[in-house]
Amino acid sequence: MEVKDLVGLSWIGILGILLIVAIVALLFSTYNRIIVLSNQADNAWSQIDVQLKKRADLVPNLVETVKGYMQHEQKAIEMVTQARERMLGAGDVKERMDAGNALAGALKTIFALAENYPALRASENFKLLQEQLDGIESKIAYARQFYNDSVLSYNNAISTIPGRWFAGMMGRTTQRPYLEIPEAERAPVKVTF
Repeated sequence: MEVKDLVGLSWIGILGILLIVAIVALLFSTYNRIIVLSNQADNAWSQIDVQLKKRADLVPNLVETVKGYMQHEQKAIEMVTQARERMLGAGDVKERMDAGNALAGALKTIFALAENYPALRASENFKLLQEQLDGIESKIAYARQFYNDSVLSYNNAISTIPGRWFAGMMGRTTQRPYLEIPEAERAPVKVTF
């Protein structure tokens, strides 16, 4: 064998090693990306859950404040209380979001009825609770958007190549669901004069 053949063989060996290193790097990179995106989606859901809990914690104070003024609106107060209990007892993501949406709807009813009670609207405690709930609703909306963005990234990572191959090996082939607007909130707003 000539020296020229040995040099050619070593270049082939070096290229082979570089190819193996590149494949291993791709494997680790893709695996880690799927894990990071999954964790990011879990974290995003946790942020929504925290805000839903904050909202649920404000409801008893709101109900107590409203009870004194809205003695004739017992059904609306019960609706809010039941929606809160449903949310606190919900298990999975879908149940918690459905219960959270029901609670938001019940709270909207209370705030709409409050328009008929000027003394309630003027109450500092009611105003403070309403401002806190408005702030929490804004945070929930932002957290939902962040969650859906995280889910989009995760779903893309496990659906595209090479992530799809690695997701199958990792047992992570199920796409995560997006949080969607309830059908009742999709209806157009009717304005009458």
